[in-house]
Amino acid sequence: MTAPASAADRTDGSDRLPPARFALTAHTWKEITHLLLNLPVALLGFTYVFTVVLVSGILTLTVIGLPLLALCLLGARQLGKLERGRARALLGVRVEEPTPLPIARGGGPLQRLLLALKDPVGWRTLLYDFIRLPWGILTFCIILTSLFVLWPVLPFLARGLANVDRAMVRGLLSPSDELERRIAELESDRGVVVDTAAADLRRIERDLHDGAQARLVNLAMGLGLAKEKLLEGQADQHVAAMVEEAHGEVKLALQELRDLARGIHPAVLTDRGLDAALSSVASRCTVPVKVTADLPERPAAAIEGIAYFTVSELLQNISKHSGARSASVDVWRTQDRLLIQVRDDGCGGAGLEGGSGMRGLAERLGAVDGLFVVDSPPGGPTLVTAELPWRDRKE
Repeated sequence: MTAPASAADRTDGSDRLPPARFALTAHTWKEITHLLLNLPVALLGFTYVFTVVLVSGILTLTVIGLPLLALCLLGARQLGKLERGRARALLGVRVEEPTPLPIARGGGPLQRLLLALKDPVGWRTLLYDFIRLPWGILTFCIILTSLFVLWPVLPFLARGLANVDRAMVRGLLSPSDELERRIAELESDRGVVVDTAAADLRRIERDLHDGAQARLVNLAMGLGLAKEKLLEGQADQHVAAMVEEAHGEVKLALQELRDLARGIHPAVLTDRGLDAALSSVASRCTVPVKVTADLPERPAAAIEGIAYFTVSELLQNISKHSGARSASVDVWRTQDRLLIQVRDDGCGGAGLEGGSGMRGLAERLGAVDGLFVVDSPPGGPTLVTAELPWRDRKE
């Protein structure tokens, strides 16, 4: 009664299965094999879980109870890995492996212990193995009996029972989509933060090397020449001109250092808060800007700094590219979020495509669970909305 497997019977790793037929196809035999193996595998898993709960429960009164439970949860992860492999091979279930537990990066022994004890993958695997014993006995008995008595309907019985197994694997052994997505986001955001910090350091180094440092070198050289002439007794107008030039270099170097310090973290932001700092940066914009800040209190310094530099970058873009006649900046708090809206009546066409500054702002905000939305149709106007998590300031 065995029919050869056709091209339609092959899943190639996909969850789409051919329909059950009266003939015993290759997929049906795989499902039968899986269901017959349920009993020995369930016995192994149930024994492991029962031993873990009993021994760890008794030993929690001692110092080795919790560490033993943590080791058992790590062992449960390996049982889950074997079950996922069996489901992929025999049931064609596409189930991904969960993210490895970062024990090596967990800090001290206590942090690593807590990390293992709070592992949701290990606990869900223990639950899976605990409830599998009665199901394994049931499926083994039904399939074994059907092989001799109900073989005409065996493909349909096997498909129905195997679908229950597929649901169990997906429900208890699959990684949480939301958790995995969040982990991937955090790993990506960490890379963005590192890259941004490195770029900022390079910018500061470049500005110091090309700006204030070069001017201070010229100042030192000029003062050295003036000193030599004074020692030679040549106190003439030429020396006075050299001193005057050196004085001008000092003022320019000081101005560049102030601009650099403002680019790192402006003093007005530290001293007076976001409202005053945004008004200061708006006053340097080539377009008239109206600033409205409705904040009952100051947010955390990191959030305040990101908000300031976001608005500063947007206002620079308005000055350089928008062709606008007016602009506005609105900042307010809504529950646990800090919202920023920057409008201008310019030519529009701004976006996040390519390697633009807008894209860099979006990545910076994304690194702290923020949002960045640009609405800028051709011809304008442009509305940029930035959203940051609100964190209370700690003095």
